[in-house]
Order: sequence, then C-alpha cells, then structure tokens
Amino acid sequence: MPARNLLAFDLGAESGRALLGRLDSGRLSLTELHRFANTPARMNSRLHWNLLSLWESLKTGLRNASAAGSAGLHGLGVDTWGVDFGLIGRNGEVLGLPVCYRDSRTDGILERTFQRVPRERIFQVTGVQFLQFNTLFQLLAMRECRSSLLEMADRLLMMPDLLHYLFTGQAANEFSAATTTQMYDPRRKDWAWDLLRELDLPSHFLGPIVPSGTILGRLSDEVAAECGVQPFPVITPASHDTGSAVLSVPAEGSDWCYISSGTWSLMGVELPEPIINAKSLRYNYTNEGGVGGSFRFLKNIMGLWLVQECRRHWAKQGQEHTYAELTSMAIQAHPFQALVDPDHQPFLSPGDMPVKIERFCQQTRQNAPHKHVEIAQPVHVNPQRIRSRGVFADCPQMHTGTRAIDIVPGDRNQQITKINQHAVVGK
Repeated sequence: MPARNLLAFDLGAESGRALLGRLDSGRLSLTELHRFANTPARMNSRLHWNLLSLWESLKTGLRNASAAGSAGLHGLGVDTWGVDFGLIGRNGEVLGLPVCYRDSRTDGILERTFQRVPRERIFQVTGVQFLQFNTLFQLLAMRECRSSLLEMADRLLMMPDLLHYLFTGQAANEFSAATTTQMYDPRRKDWAWDLLRELDLPSHFLGPIVPSGTILGRLSDEVAAECGVQPFPVITPASHDTGSAVLSVPAEGSDWCYISSGTWSLMGVELPEPIINAKSLRYNYTNEGGVGGSFRFLKNIMGLWLVQECRRHWAKQGQEHTYAELTSMAIQAHPFQALVDPDHQPFLSPGDMPVKIERFCQQTRQNAPHKHVEIAQPVHVNPQRIRSRGVFADCPQMHTGTRAIDIVPGDRNQQITKINQHAVVGK
C-alpha cells in the first residue's frame, strides 16, 4: 500500500496541536506542525471559547502540512474535549461563540433539574456522571434564561463536530462526543428523546449520530484554496479526545485499566457495553462512547486544572514556571502539608487559584500554603494520589483481575505521568 499522510488536530482545554502522521509499510511516524494556546475569554458576563482564533490555528496547521511537502494529504480529523458545543442556524451560519463549560451559567442547575426529573431517572437513561457543565445542563441553563438561540438553531454540533463542519460544510454528530452530552441513550443507541421531552428541552437541532471513522466529506473548495491544498477526505476520529487517547493504549485483552491525564484525569476500563446500575450511580461513574461502539466506564478526576490555573496566575505576576519545574517542586516538597479537595465548587471557575487554595485551607483549619513550592505539592500530588487510589479501590471492574495500569499523558503535561505512578503504585 502506498504511504498515507494524515493530518490530526488534537485540542485540549488549554492548548492544541497539529500533527502529521505518515503511515508507510505499517509504520506510523508523527511530526508536530503547529502548537497553539486555547484560552477562553469573557464577553458580556459569559466565558466563551475563541472559535475564530481556534479556526485560524487549524488553518495554519493545514498550511504547514502543505508547506512540509508531504506529497499530498489523504485525510484529516479533529478531536477535542467533550460537553461543549456550537449552534448552526438554518442558513448554515454559526450562531455566536461557544460557551466554555466553566462558565457560571450552570451553577445550581443540578438541584433545579432534579426537582423536575429525578437524578435516578436521568442516570438510568444516559449512564453518564453528573457534572453541572454537561451539555444537557448547559441547554437547561439556556432555557432558564430564555435564550433565543435555542429556537434559532437548526443543528447542535459538539466542538469537534463544529470544526469538521467548518472544514467541510457537512453537519454530523460523532458517537464518542455525543455520549458526553448526557443526552444519549446507550441502550437504544440514539438520542434520549423521551428524557428530553420530560425536561421540556427542544431537540429539533439533534441530528443523526455517526460512528468514529466516518468519512464526512471532502475539504471544501474554499478552505482548500485558502490553505493551498487540494481537497481530500475529512474523517471523524473518536472525536472526544479521551476516546482517541484510550485507543492508543498498547494493551490487549481485558486485564488492564487506564489513566488519561490532562486538564482532567480520567481513570477507567474499556468495555463492550455500558454499566448502568445503582452502584455506578452511587459512585457517580460515567459511560463514554469509544471506537467501534465500545464504552469507557470511568471516573472524571480533577487533573491538572488547579496546576494550570496556578501557573497562569503566577505568569501574570511575571513568575513563569514550566510543568517540569512544578512537578519537581511537588515531588520534592514535604508531603501532605495540606490536603485540597479538587472538587471544591469555587475551584471549578478560572482565576485567582492560589488565593482560592489559601482560602480553602483556612476554612478547613489547615496551614495555608503561600510559597509556590508549598502550593505545588497539595494541588499537584495529593489530589491525584488520593482520588486515583480511591477510584481504583471503589471499582471492581478496575481492581479485580487488573494486571496493568496504562497511563496516557496529556499533550504537553507528560510530567504528570510521574505523579500518577506515585498515586496508584506508590513508586
């Protein structure tokens, strides 16, 4: 088979990158072509993703692929974080900027929703962990504030679906991303239409769900001309980034589990069918779709978010730290000077993270950390160590018969692998 050149865009909640993969004689080589920041911005009291900047960064990656002289491209695909979405109007226009899942519009939405439809009912249908920023609750928050976009929208597209749409003009909802919405019924393998009616949510903008690996269409002539390439197929991968990350785990059989590390750390197992029962509800586990119709039974653990926010805060003050430096600080510092609950509600929103951590320690009658090294330890090591071991112990699907834990490091945060090794196996 002739060599194939495939362009992959991998976007996380902090940064993105363009990678050129060359498959030649069964061997895959990767070359990074472009790296860019992904920073939300506040406008009119809402925290938005900068879609225009992201789109320009993707086109830059495509131009760089053309300039690399790769003898033509044979495919392109995008993966991103889950739950966030864009809306497309009846004439194909993008309706506004996507709102970031860390926006405050969903504060208190869980309690208000459960007054209408019980928690047990929602989980029984969807099998998805309750997080206030899941797509379902973002839409409910929009309905509460009477957003006109809900009626104006012709299609709802998850973030990777939206970017694929900009490349091709073709609107489709990919399976792995759709399952993060808490609006998908894994038993019926379709949108949870009955549940949406019970919640009085519009559903006219939900389209057909396509599997990972679907050829959506060809790169539009407009984008191809702008980026100096010939049109070629656009193929949706497991467009939820965790789905693509877990697919890369070099494991066979069923005696392994994984930790996928980034802004969030996700710990779980890959299964042929979801697990939806009283215990998975009680422990707030989730079932996310993967390649080939598989499901990742997992727990979301607050990953590098606290570290990322501290790093941004210190950088604004003129004190830059690399992730390697922060990891070294955390490992070398005296352990358990303070314990921080990464799921503490004020930590969810961005800004002033070191101040929030100090305040949390004061409120819980601990010695408040002040120096960078003192803060690095409780936000970098302790939450990972405690939460990862707890998840592993609580889940029989993980600790029963598990012979290997595969740790998939995030994009530029590979130092976190050391932390997770300490967390789970203690060395």
